[in-house]
Amino acid sequence: MSTKVSDHVLERLRAWGVDQVFGYPGDGINGLLAAWGRAEDKPRFIQSRHEEMSAFEAVGYAKFSGRLGVCAATSGPGAIHLLNGLYDAKLDHVPVLAIVGQTDRTAMGGSYQQEVDLHTLYKDVASEFVETVTVPEQLPNVLDRAIRTAYARRCPTALIIPGDVQELDYSPPTHAFKMVPSSLGASEWTATPSDDAVRRAADVLNAGDKVAILIGQGAAGAVAEVREVAELLGAGVAKALLGKDVLSDELPYVTGPIGLLGSRPSYELMRDCDTLLTIGSSFPYTQFMPEFGKARAVQIDLDPHMIGMRYPYEVNLVGDAKATLQRLIPLLKTDRGGREWQDTVRANVRRWHETMERRAGLAADPINPEYVARALDPLLPDNTILTSDSGSVANWYARHITMRPGMRGSLSGTLATMGPGVPYAIGAKFAHPDRPVVALVGDGAMQMNGLAEMITAAKYRDRWSDPRLVVAVWNNQDLNQVTWEMRAMEGAPSFLPSQQIPDVQYAAFARTLGLEGIRVEKPDAVEAGWRAALEADRPCVIEFLTDPAVPPIPPHASWEQMQSAATAILKGDADRGSMVKQGLKAKVQEFPPGRSKQ
Repeated sequence: MSTKVSDHVLERLRAWGVDQVFGYPGDGINGLLAAWGRAEDKPRFIQSRHEEMSAFEAVGYAKFSGRLGVCAATSGPGAIHLLNGLYDAKLDHVPVLAIVGQTDRTAMGGSYQQEVDLHTLYKDVASEFVETVTVPEQLPNVLDRAIRTAYARRCPTALIIPGDVQELDYSPPTHAFKMVPSSLGASEWTATPSDDAVRRAADVLNAGDKVAILIGQGAAGAVAEVREVAELLGAGVAKALLGKDVLSDELPYVTGPIGLLGSRPSYELMRDCDTLLTIGSSFPYTQFMPEFGKARAVQIDLDPHMIGMRYPYEVNLVGDAKATLQRLIPLLKTDRGGREWQDTVRANVRRWHETMERRAGLAADPINPEYVARALDPLLPDNTILTSDSGSVANWYARHITMRPGMRGSLSGTLATMGPGVPYAIGAKFAHPDRPVVALVGDGAMQMNGLAEMITAAKYRDRWSDPRLVVAVWNNQDLNQVTWEMRAMEGAPSFLPSQQIPDVQYAAFARTLGLEGIRVEKPDAVEAGWRAALEADRPCVIEFLTDPAVPPIPPHASWEQMQSAATAILKGDADRGSMVKQGLKAKVQEFPPGRSKQ
């Protein structure tokens, strides 16, 4: 039997070490599906409920494995459905390859069924590399380039294969004019800045008395070096949300998350520092960084396209975080004198933890959503992988979950799209089938797509050696983050036709799939519910009936914004007034004595 183009594509994926492809079938990839049958499902085809979920699962797999995520979809609507997940990969700098079908070449230009101009559709999301295979001899080069580019640029790439091309006999490129051969693999490489640039960066950092460090996911390979630099400089360390799992929150000088979902000590760290070192982060919210002209700043980033664009940095070091810090550390002063600045940072961190404890302990109707996350925190195994969806639940993930060594966590950092919490968790389980995975999800995101994707979890649960996949749903019948943004920013009460959502029996739905389902309706059952979910012998959906009136107040919120939110909610729902007052009281407690409430 001759080797078809589709056979060769799968063979090449296997040669690149691809173990599974997340996808959904359709006649635009019938040739590939037939090849999967001939290849005895190698690499494994993981069937989602929707192509967008396939893309999210590929992103989750790539984030937690460090390897290429691959997704596949049919022509037309299937290719369109991949887009949101692929944009998530693009904005969070994750290597993902999309393989999509296309109308037969003979029908192109004829307004044929499912004919979509995929090059135009994908030219932004897969801007680094998108190509259509029109003849067999283009392979394996275009596939190899798509994979290398995804790794090198940390981005999504796309390969479009018309249906009739998939069925052609494969013939490799020959040693002839206008033929382009290819080869497998790429060596490891490390980029480092010049000696002069490193010396200038050291001079800036050595001159600082109050150093702040901001880390992102680009610092993940440099944990020991970040710690050493922080201790040498007597610095505090704030974390962009994509870097939440880089450094342990148990370190006393780690101030936690920064930004709208951030912590008060991170806000104070940036407000009061005189020097800033940013490592592996493209955190976009400049208003949470030091005032311009108040702090000297240095940035380290592997990507020269992302360097120097978030703050007026004095020195921009293009290079791998670990290799660059290793060259920088010997140039840093070891005799810096007192540690008053870091002592202040540590005190701010302690006060913040006390504040979070108080806020989680406030009474609510029926359950305080902060308490749900706070109760989970000490119960998490040290090798847990956490995913968070977007919305108010991301606030509780950011502020109440203590990342310890060995734990991993992520969310849609830059796109901040709804819906990746559950498919990320499924991708994580395929990346690490021997580790527990916990997804923190709002009820809006669960209704958008999480419910359907629990069917995928049920379908594949036997492939995971550790059965623990816990999906926790904050059930408050409200699209809560937007509701609070309306109140705080617009001074408007909740617009119920847009914000109110149905009360769905999430746990009961899970049980219909043969999964564990737990519904928690009272505060005194929260901890026991978490323990039962984490001890389940199968994937579990646990839902908590939480109070939508608990405000996810940003650390920089002004007193006027809090008053505006209170006024708005009292206009729209007088019964919620007492909860709002408690939330604002807790906010007041974040301010140390004598400090302005602005």
